[in-house]
Amino acid sequence: MKVEQKKLPKSQVELTFELTAEEFAEHFEHALEHLKHHVEVEGFRPGHAPAKMVEEKIKPEALLMEAGEHAVQHVYSDYIRENNLEPVGHPEVQIKKIAKGSEFIFTARVAILPEVELPDYKTIAKSVKGKSIEVTEQEVQDALNYLQKSRAKMSLKNEAAELKDFVEIEYSCKEIENGKQVKDQFILGEGALIKGFEDNLVGMKAGEEKVFSVKFPDKSPLSGKDGEFKVKIVSVQKMELPEINDEFAKQLGAFDTLVALKTNMKEGMTQEKTEEEKQRRRAEFLDRIAEKTKVEIPEAMVDYEKDRLLEDLKNKVTMNMKLTFEQYLAAVKKTEQEIKETFQKEAEKRLRGFLVLRQLGDEEKIEVSDKDVEEEVSKSIKNYSKEQISKIDINQFKEYTKGVIYNEKVFQRLESFTE
Repeated sequence: MKVEQKKLPKSQVELTFELTAEEFAEHFEHALEHLKHHVEVEGFRPGHAPAKMVEEKIKPEALLMEAGEHAVQHVYSDYIRENNLEPVGHPEVQIKKIAKGSEFIFTARVAILPEVELPDYKTIAKSVKGKSIEVTEQEVQDALNYLQKSRAKMSLKNEAAELKDFVEIEYSCKEIENGKQVKDQFILGEGALIKGFEDNLVGMKAGEEKVFSVKFPDKSPLSGKDGEFKVKIVSVQKMELPEINDEFAKQLGAFDTLVALKTNMKEGMTQEKTEEEKQRRRAEFLDRIAEKTKVEIPEAMVDYEKDRLLEDLKNKVTMNMKLTFEQYLAAVKKTEQEIKETFQKEAEKRLRGFLVLRQLGDEEKIEVSDKDVEEEVSKSIKNYSKEQISKIDINQFKEYTKGVIYNEKVFQRLESFTE
């Protein structure tokens, strides 16, 4: 068999395979063996008739196509595996010559993972500086105030709602979920709803209803539109906040004093900020290296990533905005395809980051052992119930875990260059 490999733009390759008549005959026999189980020959059980009689019953073009498909599938797959090519998606196949007793020629065009030319990443990594971590007393106090509100004593009131009361409401608006009734509850004045919405609730009592209009914010998909809301106050509760003192601290855990609670909170907030800074710095490592990396990303990869981003948006619109995706498209006056195309740069950025991390791991000879994966998987599934574990595709979970460990090791190596 002869194989010619030709490089094309956008990290594509075109493979031309030429099988001899003898080589193609083997695939022809495979096709005949497969089809004879589906052909009835008088006097024989299915699959037991002589090959010559079976062949006479099958249309020549059907037998040739079966032989061709078998040849393409096996020859292409073997070549990809033996030459360590990493295809992206399915190949575009064209049969150039096919006939019984003759050579078989076909081409397969496919995108493959591209070559990645990294810059001097060690020098770039050294240039990425970390930021100092600080938790202010005000931040601790704000967190304490949140805890205080979460432990407030609530009591129903029949009087008009005031700012700082806890209210439960039902509302509807034709622009939101087609006018479906929505329930919500929050501290009046702190619900972070549409500007002007909560002002209309001040002075209302439990059981009262009101219709009013407010303008949707600029950054929402309904920007600039007026929404007419029909709101009912279900309940109004007065909040009595506990005093923040040593007794308050004791109720929250093993803290003898308020000072001990604040110290513990500060430590926790410091750890959280430290993790945030680590992630920020890692993102900067990747962005700076990717910016100077030479790589030609296949269109097939970009298109697949844009589809993923589009699905993420659909889920967010449904879950967060309480809109159908059709309503969202109508609001922003775009088609689904137009929305998808807006993800071009984000898709390219994500893929560039993925390819850079992968190449960095190759350059630094990063390896993830089966033991590493098994230990991490065992640690992770301890947090799952038996029912959740039964629904997990364990092989897929192991592959995901391997990827997480691999990326972590790559970033740790980059961080080591700054020490």
